Amino acid sequence: MEFRTLGRSGFKVPVLSLGTGTFGGGGEFFKAWGATDVAGATRLIDISLDAGLNMFDSADVYSGGAAEEILGQAIKGRRDRVIISTKGTFATGPGPNDVGSSRFHLIPTVEASLRRLGTDYIDLYQLHAFDALTPAAEVLSTLDVLVRAGKIRYIGCSNFSGWHLMKSLAVSDRYGWPRHVAHQAYYSLIGRDYEWELMPLGLDQGVGAVVWSPLGWGRLTGKIRRGSPLPEVSRLRSKIALDKGPPVSDELLFRVVEALDEVAKEKGKTIPQVAINWLLQRPTVANVIIGARNEDQLRQNLGAVGWNLSSDQVAKLDAASAVTPAYPYWHQAQFADRNPPPVSSPVME
Repeated sequence: MEFRTLGRSGFKVPVLSLGTGTFGGGGEFFKAWGATDVAGATRLIDISLDAGLNMFDSADVYSGGAAEEILGQAIKGRRDRVIISTKGTFATGPGPNDVGSSRFHLIPTVEASLRRLGTDYIDLYQLHAFDALTPAAEVLSTLDVLVRAGKIRYIGCSNFSGWHLMKSLAVSDRYGWPRHVAHQAYYSLIGRDYEWELMPLGLDQGVGAVVWSPLGWGRLTGKIRRGSPLPEVSRLRSKIALDKGPPVSDELLFRVVEALDEVAKEKGKTIPQVAINWLLQRPTVANVIIGARNEDQLRQNLGAVGWNLSSDQVAKLDAASAVTPAYPYWHQAQFADRNPPPVSSPVME
């Protein structure tokens, strides 16, 4: 398993981590992902560790906290062998202070995650969403306290826009507080918006990408094809998943899947393996979160590493997945020759 430095830090993480959204199966939304119990999670973690994957990602809202509890039980007795990343900010209760990144909510949220995980520290703690009501100084000073207390080792964010992240970094720099070294972001061959602003920001500011949903909300499994119905078992059959998932036009999806199919046959790999490998060759990407309902899915996804696509194959996938950027990025493209982007590299500078 390859390891990469996470952003502008000294922390090395494997290029793949196992997401725990499939642990627990609480509620319609998470049940559509999976319902792995402690025994199943323990087996998945055994397989992951044998393959060199030792990073596991969770969140306090996954199945109402059950995912963190299951992960904690599954790693019991081997905490020193694993990297835990988890997230908080979303609502954990009905009260007006049970949501957000205020000091009032963040401290007990971290404490609750520690209890569920059965550990006294979290390796990477990420704000699950941007809280527009809480001043950045309050958020980051609280995270600083938690880092100094040894309860968090590195901080990151998730689902921030460019100005959210840049403002947070500026506040950290002003007061000497910990900086976000990771941005857990949606990025896939059918969702390349990350490249427009967040990738250049990550290169400039030393923020590594931890990619969620690399298969485009389950669309790049190879089971969804032009002219074919959805498979019987698919998260896309869940109304909640459809309502909350990233929108993708059918034509873009089919075009990308057809290009993936062609490259997969050339490489002797599966469509998901090619889709994940493409991400691992993109600038700023430090880690890709893979999910698995069962052992077979996990082993298949682990096969995405240890090899690389050729430059021609990358170009083929780039062309198939290209869309017109939103303004002002399409306008800025006319200056591309005068201001070339950084040379593509899988390692953060």
